[in-house]
Amino acid sequence: MNEITYKAVINGAEIFYEYHRHPSSKETFVLLHGFLSSTFSFRHLTPLLKEQYNVISVDLPPFGQSGKKTDFIYSYQNLARTVILLMEKLEIENIHLIGHSMGGQIALNIMKQKPELVEKGILLCSSGYLKKMNWPVMMLSYIPFFHLYVKMHLAKSGIRQNLENVVHDSKMINDEMMFGYLQPFLDDDIFRALTRMIRHREGDLSQQDLKKIQTPCLLIWGKHDRVVPLSIGKRLDKDLPNSKLLVLENTGHLVPEERPEDVTRHIRSFISQEFEEQKVGTKSKSQISNTLPVT
Repeated sequence: MNEITYKAVINGAEIFYEYHRHPSSKETFVLLHGFLSSTFSFRHLTPLLKEQYNVISVDLPPFGQSGKKTDFIYSYQNLARTVILLMEKLEIENIHLIGHSMGGQIALNIMKQKPELVEKGILLCSSGYLKKMNWPVMMLSYIPFFHLYVKMHLAKSGIRQNLENVVHDSKMINDEMMFGYLQPFLDDDIFRALTRMIRHREGDLSQQDLKKIQTPCLLIWGKHDRVVPLSIGKRLDKDLPNSKLLVLENTGHLVPEERPEDVTRHIRSFISQEFEEQKVGTKSKSQISNTLPVT
């Protein structure tokens, strides 16, 4: 490992993470990527944030360079616990937490499990309201060689088609981007681990759980997100008592790649301002008054 990348065994899994230490800042951001992704997805956001803050970007197992053990529990609750334990190992008591897509759901689990750890949360096109994996698929995951089906299913669409689905402007896709997202899947062990993730995936946090989260949250959404549509962002904004939703025009699901400068600007503004807390139930169900369109 070099001076900014590390590996540590946390909660029984080998965790890869980048740690960019700022010489004077006391504020620390922790970045959690989405499903089938890695720290690579923050390659444009991290350099901007580290100019002003400490930044830790984590490869959630089994993705990226983190371990792909076949005896690890890949539930959202356990992944959240793993991040919490990593912070304890690093002796970090207070963070700002950024979660993209699936990483947003894990971030919400962290806020639920250890609310005092997270000062503010930033949810980038966060997943939400998904039900528990259905029983037939869970049972199929126990069939020998099911991991080969997972591999075949993911390979069928191809890396470029997958990327075209998550960005608004496909012209931004280049060879570097394609290889960066492909590289972790060159190791066949990930497909065995993904089989366990399918088996362990519980449902997303319920509306009742969300309403109990008091952490101030900034929700940033791409208007043209085809993976987690804006309607999910609006629902989360209703259910999270202290939240604000920003909508980025001409943007898809991959907001850290598509609009890193704008995302950073909104994050800095959110972190620096005093966030006016709202009580549960004060938001109108028919109108989301704090949804702000951004060009």
